[in-house]
Amino acid sequence: RISFKVVKYCKLKAPSRTVEREMVKSAGDVTEETVRRAVTALVKNLAKQQVGRKRDLIQDQQAFHLVVALKKSPAKSSNMPIRLSIPHPLYDFEGAEVCMFVKDLAGEGHKAAKARLKSMSSCGVAKVMGVSKLKANFFEYESKRKLCQQFDLFLADDRIIPSLPKLLGKVFFKKKKQPIPVDLTKKDWTAQIRKALSATYTHLNEGSCVNVKVAHSEMTEEEMVENTLAVIAGLKDVLPAKLKNVQALYLKTNESVALPIFNSTPETSSKIPTICTTKKIIV
Repeated sequence: RISFKVVKYCKLKAPSRTVEREMVKSAGDVTEETVRRAVTALVKNLAKQQVGRKRDLIQDQQAFHLVVALKKSPAKSSNMPIRLSIPHPLYDFEGAEVCMFVKDLAGEGHKAAKARLKSMSSCGVAKVMGVSKLKANFFEYESKRKLCQQFDLFLADDRIIPSLPKLLGKVFFKKKKQPIPVDLTKKDWTAQIRKALSATYTHLNEGSCVNVKVAHSEMTEEEMVENTLAVIAGLKDVLPAKLKNVQALYLKTNESVALPIFNSTPETSSKIPTICTTKKIIV
């Protein structure tokens, strides 16, 4: 006669992503000290890079960028610049080379804009260009590249922003110099231009990375730190899912490696689940 015995077998189950908790901390928890250490390291690295270089090869300014790695990419991209307030402007209102694109009809609209800006003191705009001139004189890639290099910043009447991506081409978007919208229907153009120059801007595309210019090398380290913290705080209002969607934050210059200042590391459950089964064996 054959008899059987029921035996219970248990094995450990590897934890899956479904049991992971939310990030250990939020990007909003980045401390001032962490940002300061990264800024100091980048400033020292920048100084080392300039040693031994010929004077004409040394750039007047090096940009400092906050690189935001997202967990999930935005559902759709947008060509409209997103404004982020900062305590220390990136551009000198008196010294910045600014070009402004305006709406015109048969080449006439920009003349009225020039006359109006000329009557204003310290408007900050070096050149006014109508859409018709942009179409006629800057249709080749090389001419667009030279125009992009000629000015620090580009502004545009917000009514023509949707038509500019096709006219300006990829070079403006690669250099992150998309025109910033200005409301020229307002009476005080100077105030609108000052508002545009007193902030920094970013764009949301369909990728998982967002780049924001937060400072430049002629700023003090304290100003760099304060601008970086202000941008991080402002991101919660513009990112999909706010700061919960931030996987990591980095600081870098044009030629440096990216220094991490935040990384969202998921915390797994301390309890490891088990799977138990029963089998009959012959005894």
